[in-house]
Order: sequence, then structure tokens, then C-alpha cells
Amino acid sequence: MEISLQQLAKRYNKEWIFKDLTYTFNTGKSYALVGANGSGKSTLLQILSGYRLASSGKIIYQSDRIEVPADEVFSFISIATPYMELIEEFTLYEHLNFHFKFRKRRENYSIEDIMKSCYLQQSRDKIVKNFSSGMKQRLKLALAFYTESDLVLLDEPTSNLDEQGIAWYQDKLTELLNTSATVIIASNQKYEYQDFCTAQVNIHDYKK
Repeated sequence: MEISLQQLAKRYNKEWIFKDLTYTFNTGKSYALVGANGSGKSTLLQILSGYRLASSGKIIYQSDRIEVPADEVFSFISIATPYMELIEEFTLYEHLNFHFKFRKRRENYSIEDIMKSCYLQQSRDKIVKNFSSGMKQRLKLALAFYTESDLVLLDEPTSNLDEQGIAWYQDKLTELLNTSATVIIASNQKYEYQDFCTAQVNIHDYKK
């Protein structure tokens, strides 16, 4: 998916978070959104996902050079963020089964394959609300990595992950980058993006 930002801006009250952001994210490429805490990385990711609206400017989404209407963009996107809510009353299996009733699994991975991949197979019938923070993060990332999507958005992707979880994230990110998906990572941690992203967008460059 190609995403073209045209003079995009976001303001909270009287403060501009960023302004006049004109940039194109090209199909199949990987990008890091960088900048200090509070610089607007997560805000931009939320706007790209449709979770929030920009204050001004325009976003054009294209899949196979065909413009995607704004109200259909969600079906092309996978996202994993700290503010993403899981269905905590479901078991792990129920959560994955419910999700993939609406979205296609990447490369026909089975639900069992996905649980095994993210080291959660022993928690198949465990209620999600009883997961640790690291387990919940692996589930969020698994939903993003294993859903067939044109655009994958990751915000602080290794939050709450231990060394095994970080290694798993990096391995699955490498696999994802071999697909045609456009990947955008908002991060302050170089190990989350430095060896994986082809370009960096520093939000500070668009603050006025």
C-alpha cells in the first residue's frame, strides 16, 4: 500500500504536534517514525490507522495503484499498539478464532501454528485478562504479523517483552519484510527498527 501525506497537521488545543507533513510511504517498504517522547509518533500512527483525525491536510491510500476510500482503509491495515484493546473475556483460542473470522491469515497459517509461533500454545484455553503484559503484547503482535494486510503499523512493538520476546519480534518482522506489505514502526528503541527499516521519518522535522 502507498500512503501519501499532503500537508498533514495535528493540533491539540493551541499546540501543533506536527505541521505541513508531506511524505510518501511506498508500497513494500519499511519506515521508522522517530523522535523524542511526546513528539507525535503515536499520534501520526493513530491518524494513519484512522483511529484519530488530522486537524488539516490529506491522506491518500492506494493499493495496486487504485485509491482506497477512507471508510475502507481499515480492512487493509493491521496494527499493534500499547493502546490497542484485546477482548479480555475470550480465551486465547477464542480471540484468534474470532479475529480470523473477519481477516485472512497470512500464508494460510493455522491458529495452532500462530499460538506455537509466539510461545503461547500452553495458554490456548487461558482467559486473556489473566495474561501477563508480555503475553498480551505477543498476542497483539501476532495479530499484526499473521493477518494478511497491505499496511502494518507497529507502535513501541517490544513494550513488555523479555529477551525471548524481542528475538521473536525481530524474527517475525524479518519475515514480514519479505512480503509486499508496507511497514511503519513508531519507536525510540533502535533495536526495534535500525536493521529493518529502509527510511526514517523524524517528527521533529515537522514541528512549528
